[in-house]
Amino acid sequence: MAKSLSKMPLPKLDDLFTTEEERNIASLEKVVDIKITDIDDFPNHPFKVIDNEDMEKMRDSIKENKVLVPALVRPKPNGRYEMISGHRRKRASELANKDTLPCIVRELTDDEATIIMVDSNIQREEILPSEKAFAYKMKLEALSHQGKRNDLTSRQAVEKLTTADEVGKEYNESGRQVQRYIRLTELVPELLDKVDNKDIAFLPAIELSYLTKEEQYFLLDCIDYNSCTPSHAQAIKMKKLSQDGKLTEETIDSIMSEDKPNQVPKMKFNENRIRSVLPKNIEDKKIEDYVVNAIEFYNKHLQRQKSMDAR
Repeated sequence: MAKSLSKMPLPKLDDLFTTEEERNIASLEKVVDIKITDIDDFPNHPFKVIDNEDMEKMRDSIKENKVLVPALVRPKPNGRYEMISGHRRKRASELANKDTLPCIVRELTDDEATIIMVDSNIQREEILPSEKAFAYKMKLEALSHQGKRNDLTSRQAVEKLTTADEVGKEYNESGRQVQRYIRLTELVPELLDKVDNKDIAFLPAIELSYLTKEEQYFLLDCIDYNSCTPSHAQAIKMKKLSQDGKLTEETIDSIMSEDKPNQVPKMKFNENRIRSVLPKNIEDKKIEDYVVNAIEFYNKHLQRQKSMDAR
């Protein structure tokens, strides 16, 4: 009997002095204050952190109430941390001159971290097309990786559209729409900025994403020079010519010179001729006002001249 008792496992010291509830709480994730300088941004974080009015409000709230919702980070091998969710809180805390940020530290794989990072940010009210594009791409790739590891019998044979459907279902988008957004990641940054700024519409942008990088920069020069953007029909035409290997700088210029349905005619002026009659010290930003004022002055002069001739 004594022999059997000697083999019984002894309780841990913690178990002798804590309740089961306390031990359960201790096993949960805890919020810890981490130095902001020890937290690195998520690699290729697709969501922009901008110092705008909303950021100022968040900064003021943190000054008054501290950070109410802790950020989520994961530990790195070098002893630092990687931000998963909380990039804007981190920036606002920096602006509020805080040294630390309350965080939950969680061990996560790369794919798990990517999925949580996307899910925690994409539900914001205002999401730019570029943010959606790269976020959807990153999540789709992460889900694809997980599928290959966790279900080798079926996942490897699944088409990309099926994974895109999974991504879209969570955000009330079709798989096809998710793929359209992901196509935007093929645009050069300058054209993608024009999509974000609503200078280029979504559907034309999808077609333009099939152009080579060189062709996109040709188009960008044409857009900036002529102050015009391609219609959906023009974008489709350029895509077809690009696929046939026939899209050149000249053909891009020719297509962009075509009249569009319901297009408001734009006046064109010879810049050298206009500049030759302007004061040499006038600033570029004041040229338009100067020309308008000069025309108004000239029209008044003509009206006075007419009145005098009629007498």
